[in-house]
Amino acid sequence: MQTVADEKVRHVIYISKPMHFDHLVLENILTKSRAKNPVVGITGSLIYHADLFLQMLEGPHSAVHELYETILADNRHAEIVKLRDGTFNRRLFSSWAMKNDGHQSWMLSRGEIASMSSDEALQLFDRLARENDQFLN
Repeated sequence: MQTVADEKVRHVIYISKPMHFDHLVLENILTKSRAKNPVVGITGSLIYHADLFLQMLEGPHSAVHELYETILADNRHAEIVKLRDGTFNRRLFSSWAMKNDGHQSWMLSRGEIASMSSDEALQLFDRLARENDQFLN
């Protein structure tokens, strides 16, 4: 995985509705993500609750594209809405193959998240990264 400071990183943030949500489904997603993502250079974060997944994927353009296409075809997700798709100059979750967070008290409702702007979605993940990642100032 590249760690060059000027690495161009694609960020995709999306929200989806889990078709079936329980601890086993979540563990399966996280286990597979943590095994496969480092191989292709993807890092990110998954925020989850019974009625939503909010996920940020970051990494090389083609790897993020392929993973997002896989998610679109995944029957564990419905009502997928892409909130952000852009290039950034750094990773937010550089030390996380896939960070996971349950619904926090500061978390917004599904409707509020779905109406977020691209910048607001990025700010939400930036705040989460800064609260949890020792490498960010």
